[in-house]
Amino acid sequence: MSTAVDDDLWSAVGDPTRRRLLDLLLEQGSGTATSLSDHLPVTRQAVAKHLAVLDRAGLVHAHSAGREKQFRVDETQLARAVAQLTDVGNTWDARLRRIKRIAETIEKTVEKTVEKTNERNP
Repeated sequence: MSTAVDDDLWSAVGDPTRRRLLDLLLEQGSGTATSLSDHLPVTRQAVAKHLAVLDRAGLVHAHSAGREKQFRVDETQLARAVAQLTDVGNTWDARLRRIKRIAETIEKTVEKTVEKTNERNP
């Protein structure tokens, strides 16, 4: 893979609630823990904790907006995550193609062996 996999980044997006938060932020442009919690089946405090994880991974950034923090997606970091996912997908596609070729070779060898056995033992 050409892009190094960032374990913290993938740990952050590994949670479905955090992925939903990213979706909401991308749809809305920005949001607070309070406004985002209205769209999720979790508490405002849980949303704040999830946003803190996304912030540590660099996927979102916050700025003060009155008494709350306003969060926005860092599109550069998100693009980096997409590049990593693409690289991982390409790597696994290549591995699976190799496994398929090996399985097909084994299958052909077994078929030839069965044919030879059937020819000898009619």
